[in-house]
Amino acid sequence: MNAVSELRYFTSSDGDLAYHDSGTGDPVVLLHSGFTDHRLFEDQIPALAAHHRVIAPDVRGHGSSANATAPFRWADDLAALLRHLDTGPAVLAGVSMGGAIATDTVLEHPDLVRAVVVCGAATSEFEYTDPWTRGIQAEFARTLGAGDVEGWLDAFVRAAAGEHRGLGALGPDIPRRLREMALHTISKHTPDEKDRRVPVTGTWDRVPTIGVPVLAVNGSLEPADLTAAAERLVRGVRDGRSATVEGAGHYACMERPEVFNEILLGFLRTL
Repeated sequence: MNAVSELRYFTSSDGDLAYHDSGTGDPVVLLHSGFTDHRLFEDQIPALAAHHRVIAPDVRGHGSSANATAPFRWADDLAALLRHLDTGPAVLAGVSMGGAIATDTVLEHPDLVRAVVVCGAATSEFEYTDPWTRGIQAEFARTLGAGDVEGWLDAFVRAAAGEHRGLGALGPDIPRRLREMALHTISKHTPDEKDRRVPVTGTWDRVPTIGVPVLAVNGSLEPADLTAAAERLVRGVRDGRSATVEGAGHYACMERPEVFNEILLGFLRTL
């Protein structure tokens, strides 16, 4: 879908940050997962833009956005973009890393956030404990350390299928899209590049201060520790809700886009 790839650029204090902006109405911000970009949401942007203004950034260091040359926080980048666009409060909907950015942003910049949707995420301080995912993460580190980009891409895509399925369960399109986005992002970086990201801390302790609705959407095939963390998040806020996409893994928005879109649109109608 070519329209999804039409990008605009915001000149931040540290380089140009890319974003897609379409539709009119109440703003919804779509925040992609790690190593992907705004194209993760090619099945969501048209559906949402029929009724909402949809802003889908490439977060710093990903896609077509600049890498960091100074310390940064993704939540601050997003806040700067929303203020630049003079929009907000907005609904923030994020997948995986994007969900963590959404929770960081509502904690650090609550005036800019109307509601939060996390998919395959909780707060930015969540860490996997299940052996299979930890093994995949070790494979990420091993292949990158060896400069084996193809091996890293194989592991990255295998993580999308999860522990109990082969890649064939995803069909050909999802692995192709994930590999394309991940290769684009990983090619922007070098093994000796300094990690300049500053983590947001104290997130779990501050969850009860979140005063906007929070929806956790998870595929039924997600690891139990992730779903438990998502439930902990929604139980800890004043208005927490959850939904499950049956038969989907970490990328429910790609595997079951119609179901995911209906859950998201249904949530938006309640705001």
